[in-house]
Amino acid sequence: MEISETIKAKGHENILATHPSTFEITKEPWLTKRGDCIIAVDADKGCSDLSRRFKDALRSSNAHLTILIEAGGIVDVVNAYGCPNLILDHPEDMVVRKSSYVCRRTLAIYSDKAAADLSRRLVAQLRVPGKEVNITLTVRF
Repeated sequence: MEISETIKAKGHENILATHPSTFEITKEPWLTKRGDCIIAVDADKGCSDLSRRFKDALRSSNAHLTILIEAGGIVDVVNAYGCPNLILDHPEDMVVRKSSYVCRRTLAIYSDKAAADLSRRLVAQLRVPGKEVNITLTVRF
């Protein structure tokens, strides 16, 4: 089975996308250059806004998450995993991690990409202030 959620967010001039182990999507509308893991701002959802059905699926022991990130016609795909320990209640942020670390902000673990691994063509689009960023989360369980 599978279930999907879509997130609408925006690009920002301070997006660096250079973090080696995570990437983050935030509802915050602003960003400093210290936030090198952030890839999109002004998102319409944080972890707590995901549907109960989606969260339950992501907490399945065999949950596989595909994250499709699109901006300006450029697309990148990230594969990660859910786990039963996910909390998924942070109101502002979603963090995807290469590690197994879980906190309120963690959306997925064991990701095959972090911010630094994303297509640089995509990152160029993510740096355009106000650029529409579409993120599709699909969990298979």
